[in-house]
Amino acid sequence: MGTTGVAMADELDLAVSYVTGVLAGGVERDWAGPAGRLEWSCAVTVEHVGQALMHWASQLAVRADTRYVRWRSQVQEGAPPEGMIDFLEAGGRILALVARATPPDVRAFHPWGIADADGFAGMGCLEVLLHGKDLADGLGLAYEPPYEVCQKVFQRMFAQHADQAAGADPWAALQWASGRGELDGLPRLTEWKWRATPLDETWDPSPTPAPMRFTP
Repeated sequence: MGTTGVAMADELDLAVSYVTGVLAGGVERDWAGPAGRLEWSCAVTVEHVGQALMHWASQLAVRADTRYVRWRSQVQEGAPPEGMIDFLEAGGRILALVARATPPDVRAFHPWGIADADGFAGMGCLEVLLHGKDLADGLGLAYEPPYEVCQKVFQRMFAQHADQAAGADPWAALQWASGRGELDGLPRLTEWKWRATPLDETWDPSPTPAPMRFTP
């Protein structure tokens, strides 16, 4: 029946600690500027990450296996960068706690596949690590996420690309598998999806119904 949410929850805690530590070095910089190559500002991007993490925690909490829970969280208006970072961290810690408390047979809806707790925590890892890079680029901060975290997240969330990325640096592999760059001669992916469905279960990458648009 899949795995517990503990493995990826541990990696999520590590990813959140790394990214918030990086962002803490940029609290005096311009958060109104773009987050790397994104059209969003750094402020909007960090809010988006926190929203996604809290939304996924709610999916698990109410066992929403056929649809998205219809609610929204947001950073308090006028919050300084320190408060924005707190919002991201809170979302990550909450998702990790909910994943750990969720029985292994529980499944919940995501538009890229019905996921277990481990899958939702893995999605959280990807959201934090990938958008953490956008934020670091936008704020002019050095960014090199932990090797082992990237390796474990890639193995869980992009198992379908294991053969193609064999031997590659796991952070580079994560970026390639999420359409963010080339990898050892492999072209950038123009279409991509992570796999949050347990690896020992059939994966439907486009379950129905179509979800509510998720916008910051």
